[in-house]
Amino acid sequence: MTISRRDFFRVSTSTALGGLVGLGIDLAPATARAEALRIKDTKAYPSVCPYCAVGCGTVVHAAGHEIVHVEGDVRSPVNQGNLCPKGAAIFQLHVNPNRTTKVLRRAPYATEWEEWELDRAMDRVAELVQKTRDETFVERSPSGKRLNHTLGIFSLGGATMDNEWNHVQQKLMRGLGVVAIENQARI
Repeated sequence: MTISRRDFFRVSTSTALGGLVGLGIDLAPATARAEALRIKDTKAYPSVCPYCAVGCGTVVHAAGHEIVHVEGDVRSPVNQGNLCPKGAAIFQLHVNPNRTTKVLRRAPYATEWEEWELDRAMDRVAELVQKTRDETFVERSPSGKRLNHTLGIFSLGGATMDNEWNHVQQKLMRGLGVVAIENQARI
């Protein structure tokens, strides 16, 4: 009797799976125990998933200043503890060793990209905002009416911003004199 390779794998896989089911191996208690140990000495903070405008509730477990685990919040009426694949990857995003610390910048009229540290790039953005505001700020109209605004800057907020962050952003932008303020969630 000859047995084909395909038949051999079919029989051996069926036998192995049947054996596991027959033994009644249940990994749920071990998984639950490992989960409990991972978050044993942590403090839980309610939060919101940062990815889309749905606003799924999350619970962030932290030990000191270090995030240990992120999971869906079962008390949230939005997601009832469930997270989409992007939301489920929040923790991996936070602890990613390949996290961006450098950015690529191409100078005006340049043909090549140069690598900048993230802090340097953020400082440059702040410089340009200040420069643009100073150059385009209008204190009074020609008729003498007080305006205190700049039309050279536009602010577009993201859909994942919660009310508190929207409030802070509005105060910052209005303090700079920005008139054109919009939020992606409303568009």
